[in-house]
Amino acid sequence: MNRFLRKIRIGWKFISLLLLTLAAFSYAMFQGGFVSWFLFYSFMPFAIYSLLLLIYPVRSFEVTRKVNQEQFTYGQRFVATITVKRKIPFPLFYLIVEDELTDRLQSSRKLSEPKKMFFPWFKRELSYEYVLQQIPRGEHHLSTIRLRTGDLFGLIEKEVFVHVEHRFLVYPSTIDVTYKPKQRQFEQGMSSNKARYLQDSTIAVGIREYQPGDKFAWIDWKATARRDSLMTKEFEQLQSHDVVIIMDRVQSDVFERIVLYSASLVRSLLKSGARVGFISIGSQKHIFPLKADDQHLKNIFYHLAKVDCDIRKPLSSLLEGGLLNTEMKQVTNIIVTGHITLDFVRRIEYLGGGQQMFVVFVIKQDAMTKEEQVLIERLTKRHIEVNVVTGHTSHKEVMSS
Repeated sequence: MNRFLRKIRIGWKFISLLLLTLAAFSYAMFQGGFVSWFLFYSFMPFAIYSLLLLIYPVRSFEVTRKVNQEQFTYGQRFVATITVKRKIPFPLFYLIVEDELTDRLQSSRKLSEPKKMFFPWFKRELSYEYVLQQIPRGEHHLSTIRLRTGDLFGLIEKEVFVHVEHRFLVYPSTIDVTYKPKQRQFEQGMSSNKARYLQDSTIAVGIREYQPGDKFAWIDWKATARRDSLMTKEFEQLQSHDVVIIMDRVQSDVFERIVLYSASLVRSLLKSGARVGFISIGSQKHIFPLKADDQHLKNIFYHLAKVDCDIRKPLSSLLEGGLLNTEMKQVTNIIVTGHITLDFVRRIEYLGGGQQMFVVFVIKQDAMTKEEQVLIERLTKRHIEVNVVTGHTSHKEVMSS
């Protein structure tokens, strides 16, 4: 339908151009004299130019888009360079080039506009760049660049949409979270849970042959020189535990901050050497098993880059549905949520009665209500740690579990 209307518009402009030319010719023929013929001959170059512009193949322009990188972290600058090349150096009075942004990208802070007007004349190549900052987290898609040109009087205007596909990903930003693990104890016998942990690089107890995955800093160069083969230090094993982070994806005004803190906790815990599992339930269920390698971090961050608050069920009902399977028991469960309700507290109390530890991060934009404060005190009395993060919290947090 749009193509049909465009053809009608072009046809009407062509007819209008012919009518104006005929009118100028008729005026010169019937009026006669120098002035009338001067007007006719003065109008003819513009009429011929408009006719040539009408058949000029603007759609044949080669349009490309280059971006400074394919993956971003929230806060980084997005720099795009638009280049237009053409083979036929037809004189153009003006050319408007615009990279059409999606609604989400329109909300970014524009350090320079994605739209520019050129006066190219015979130039065969044009180029400009625009810069966006504070791009929203998520996967973004740029698909269309708009070209628009016309004659001097606006009799003929040509507009072309060139499809230039480009996808890029914006990962969530993170803040510094200092992780202080506590010794885990259970009520049954108060026995400590001794688990495998990272190696303390300050206490070397021996040497062994190098194995793939050993850090470069662990190499004992003296022993390597004596034995003529790579030798690494062995360190004392320290106590540790595994951690599962559960992110609440119920619709919330603070969901972006929930993602921020979830990403920060994942990064900090993996950096400390603990194994981390991640649970994210929305329109689709995503459960990442307990791991501690770099690829695991990349997989979780890729999910966090695209995740959305797309579920209406409260987190308490998901916990009741057997969200914590047997494989992920005997761990510390960190819940990051923006809501704390009576049903949620009751469910955490019930689960905390078994051999599971819970730490709750409550992300709030405003101050806590009295009802929420009462619920938090109730959890604290059950030895369940609750960390309230308000809008005035600093960018360095201390978390213990």
